[in-house]
Amino acid sequence: QVQLVESGGGSVEAGGSLRLSCAASGPPDSTGCMGWFRQAPGKPREGVATITTGGRTNYADSAKARFTISLDNAKQTIYLQMNSLKPEDTAMYYCAAGPLYFSLCPLNTPDTWYSDWGQGTQVTVSS
Repeated sequence: QVQLVESGGGSVEAGGSLRLSCAASGPPDSTGCMGWFRQAPGKPREGVATITTGGRTNYADSAKARFTISLDNAKQTIYLQMNSLKPEDTAMYYCAAGPLYFSLCPLNTPDTWYSDWGQGTQVTVSS
């Protein structure tokens, strides 16, 4: 089992930036895929960005050009740099980890592919 600890959430004004971090501890073969997912009140959880241990990334359309996911393999830590934040980015952001099954880590049906989840970190963007 992988333990995931997120940090870096907070409140910013629209146009601002935040950097989320997620530190993993556990078997490396269980963290072939890591990623960020978010859930706003009353909405389903959605994928934001994922990354393989080899550094291959996958972004939701809403995150492209604004967010950057990165990985420090030595620290088993992923980051999500979020720029040009919008009020619609407001959500609880969750880090997830799971084995690598494909060349890209999936954004959809996360409960199928990711077995371990962090406790979440709140991101609030005001207009």
